Amino acid sequence: MLSSTSRLTAGLAFALVSACSFGLSGAMARSLLDIGWTAGAAVTLRITIGALALMIPAAISMTGRWHAFREPRVIGSLVGYGVLAVAVPQLCYFYAVQTLQVGVALLIEYTAPVVVIAWMWIRHRQRPTLLTFVGAVVAAAGLTLVLQIFGSVSLDAAGVAWALGAMVGAAWYFVMSGNSASEIPGIAMAAGGLLSAAVMLGLSGAVGVLPMSMSTDDVQLAGNTTPWWVPMAILGLVTAALAYATGIAATRRLGPRLASFVALAEVLAAIIAAWMFLGEVPAAIQLAGGALIVAGVVVVKLGERPGAPETIAV
Repeated sequence: MLSSTSRLTAGLAFALVSACSFGLSGAMARSLLDIGWTAGAAVTLRITIGALALMIPAAISMTGRWHAFREPRVIGSLVGYGVLAVAVPQLCYFYAVQTLQVGVALLIEYTAPVVVIAWMWIRHRQRPTLLTFVGAVVAAAGLTLVLQIFGSVSLDAAGVAWALGAMVGAAWYFVMSGNSASEIPGIAMAAGGLLSAAVMLGLSGAVGVLPMSMSTDDVQLAGNTTPWWVPMAILGLVTAALAYATGIAATRRLGPRLASFVALAEVLAAIIAAWMFLGEVPAAIQLAGGALIVAGVVVVKLGERPGAPETIAV
């Protein structure tokens, strides 16, 4: 049994790896969208590659536990995770940025920690402390600076609705990832969830509900011409397989509330990735916002109640 300090350290390390991995998705996906890929095609292939990459390690982790799949609720939880925590937030976000500024869509989606706090309070009676509220405000201020939400911003009703869907999906990702009552190891849950999402999205594309269009043209990354499969491989192996596996590992150690705040580092990682691969240079105010996000996460952790359970059942 790991000590609480070791568990916290491991959880934070997993959370940062997950956030940085997810942060690469925007730049990689943008390079594919620019050459004619639809959001549905990019998300579906990304998730499919991620699921396939995790199949072998997931099967190994299930040694001696395959009987768990005899329980309908276990299958239901995997399908629910794939649909609600994987497919919904990704699709909703891509549709949101079609009519909203990227910064606005991100800001709406990353209010997810507030939803997580409310869920933990209502469902599990884990009332947030004053420090938790303060940390949330500090992190939100930092997020605003990172995204540079200033001046006049036009809001499209449909875009806002899609962004709110992404926010709810992101909140469910943290809540369902932190389900310590599951008999399924984290990596198997990630693989099963990705596979469920891939099947659902693939069927949606097959019946024409989800537009699917691809291109084999070269893409532009970091000022260089690159084959299309390079960003797709990164999307599948890093921003899906690695990101979801480490994200579940982090949430089971930190709990949904703290993990959701640490995940705000994804926004800063996304900006840095856009700087490296797309040439979008971050402003000094964005770096200052990143520092505020880190400070907010620290305050949220200080606000955790002593003896509160680190993981919970949904």
